Amino acid sequence: MRRRGVTVILGALITALLAAGVMVAPMPYVVLKPGPTVDTLGSSNGTEVIKVTKGETSSSAGQLRLTTVNVQSQVELVWAIRGWLSDSDAVVPRELIYPPDQSEKQVQAQNAQEWKESQTSAETVALRELGYPVQVYVRNVTAGGAADGSLKADDVITAVDGTAITKAGQVTELVRAKPAGTELTISYDRAGTAGTTRIAAKADPKDGTPRIGIEIDTKQPHPFDINIDLDKIGGPSAGLMFSLGIIDKLRPADLTGGKVIAGTGTIDDDGNVGPIGGIPQKLNGAKRDGATLFLVPKDNCAEALRNPVPGLTMAEVATVDDALTALETYVAGGAPQPCTAS
Repeated sequence: MRRRGVTVILGALITALLAAGVMVAPMPYVVLKPGPTVDTLGSSNGTEVIKVTKGETSSSAGQLRLTTVNVQSQVELVWAIRGWLSDSDAVVPRELIYPPDQSEKQVQAQNAQEWKESQTSAETVALRELGYPVQVYVRNVTAGGAADGSLKADDVITAVDGTAITKAGQVTELVRAKPAGTELTISYDRAGTAGTTRIAAKADPKDGTPRIGIEIDTKQPHPFDINIDLDKIGGPSAGLMFSLGIIDKLRPADLTGGKVIAGTGTIDDDGNVGPIGGIPQKLNGAKRDGATLFLVPKDNCAEALRNPVPGLTMAEVATVDDALTALETYVAGGAPQPCTAS
């Protein structure tokens, strides 16, 4: 064989080997894919997702599905190309999911913590919707403090100067809003009996901050035991769907009307629904698993409108009350508040 022919063959072989190497070389990207959806009213791996004891529960003919995103963290060029060509997947820089200053294990641990916190907030919001408000109570009265002799441990503070108290931070804010020495009207409930007292805040000798000398905490008395049992899913984005699941189980009425409804969104203790990531993948996962309505956090609506899924109605929600209204409207045959780009 002539030398030139050998050179061409060797060149082609080397090019092929280099191409193969590039195709399997790791890249600084991750691929986001539609993950599994889970019916919060049903079971996962044989265990009830939301288990309520010490109270009557109702059954639902439909489903309330939380949605997830699978993250493919090790990406080769061939997978990146497939992701770029996919209608449901997304290829994003790795640092958006795994910040350079955090390991994958650290990110997973953070997601697990946010997951637990979302469940706590979901329970708080659901119970308040069911008529069990958060109460701010006196955990301890400082001896010699301004409130000594006026308030007692376990008193539930209901108002300060006429402002209803629903969060612990309100008491501190209202006390500090006026100069030390100012008399405050404190309304409270003591063992079921309402009372009112006037307390003059004292200046803290260290920094002059007005204080009334009590330690406060919150509680939410209710007759139920609620347990959410769902492992291997992280992050706070299931908060809304957990709240709706708890409400549906404890209300006689069926929120779903026999329909498959999916959604996503964080939730805080005040019932506000926050934005999340992976909306396109979650929309596709919901449709794949039979959903006909998707509850979209208001701040995700612009992205959702850029990635519509045929046959899947999208409803804009900013609070848990918005979500309940959307469900009621949809089940009755109406059109819930649609997503808007603003």
